[in-house]
Formats: sequence, C-alpha cells, structure tokens
Amino acid sequence: MIDDELLKIRFKCGDTKALRLIYDKYRDFLLTLAMQFLNEADLAEDVVHDVFVGLAQSQDAFKIRGNLKGFLAVCVVNRMRDQLRSRKRQSARRQDHYSTDGAVEAPLHRLISDEQSRQVAEALAQLSNKQREVLVLHLTAQMRFREIASHLNVPFSTVRGRYRHGLDRLRSILNGRIDHDTD
Repeated sequence: MIDDELLKIRFKCGDTKALRLIYDKYRDFLLTLAMQFLNEADLAEDVVHDVFVGLAQSQDAFKIRGNLKGFLAVCVVNRMRDQLRSRKRQSARRQDHYSTDGAVEAPLHRLISDEQSRQVAEALAQLSNKQREVLVLHLTAQMRFREIASHLNVPFSTVRGRYRHGLDRLRSILNGRIDHDTD
C-alpha cells in the first residue's frame, strides 16, 4: 500500500484516488475506534463517513504535519464528541423521553461476538467521555500521551491522569466493583 506521506501529497494536489486509498486503508481502524467509543454500529459508521466527507471538503486547506492515522483518529474522536453533545441536547429537549443509558446495551454484538470484548465495550461505555477518549486514543489508535495531549489541547499530566483513572475504573467495573467516580 502507498506510504501515508505520498497519500497526503497526492490528496493535497487534487488526486481523487488518494482520498479513496486513505479511506480503504483506515476505514476498518476508524470504525473500530468509533465503535469502542460509541457502542452503536450505525452511529460509528456515520461518524467515520462524516470525517471523510469533511476531509474531502477541506482538500484546499488540508495540512497535516504529523501522522495521518493519528490525525484521522483525532478527527473521529472530535466528531464523536459532537455526536454525544448533540444527543445530550436532544435528550434534554425530549425530557428523558428515552434513556441514553441504553448505550451500554447497544448492538456491539453485531460486530464483535466475543463475550469478553462485549464486556470491555460495556465497561468502556461507563467511563467518562474524557477517560474513554484517552484510553481509546492510546490503546486503539496507539497514540502517545504527548500526542494525545497536543491534539486534545490539555496538559500531558492531565492525559496521564485520565488514562490512569480510566484504567482503574475499567478494572473496577470489570471486577464487578462499580464505583461512581466520573472523571
């Protein structure tokens, strides 16, 4: 497959095949990332689609100095944040007409049938968004803490703390000792 640097240059120069190659190369990775965060296959697909539509529309302004995979992962996380905020606003408007707590029982089993993976996904869904972002970016996107801190615009120590507290909470949830710490 073509090197990311060459793909970035070809995309910036208007090569329409480059966007398709980027999509083919990172689609599955980005869907996995979105599923770990959102726990809903349809919404995860929408998020990844929106990221690539946005990428296609920003071809003229496209500037990536670093890693293409990390850039796309952060774009997906940012779009997921927007989706979660939108859900909260809709939920508030409907005055709890339906419960968003059902996200824990979302159809992850359609993509991952393994029982342990389902339990981890449910436990991840119980973490705060900030902790989940850091865990997913570090463990799934394999981004370094400094890179995550830079992309999220927070101090390195904050990222490290969210990771540590998120892992502790995840262990607690998976061991059946659910505590109610939120950050």
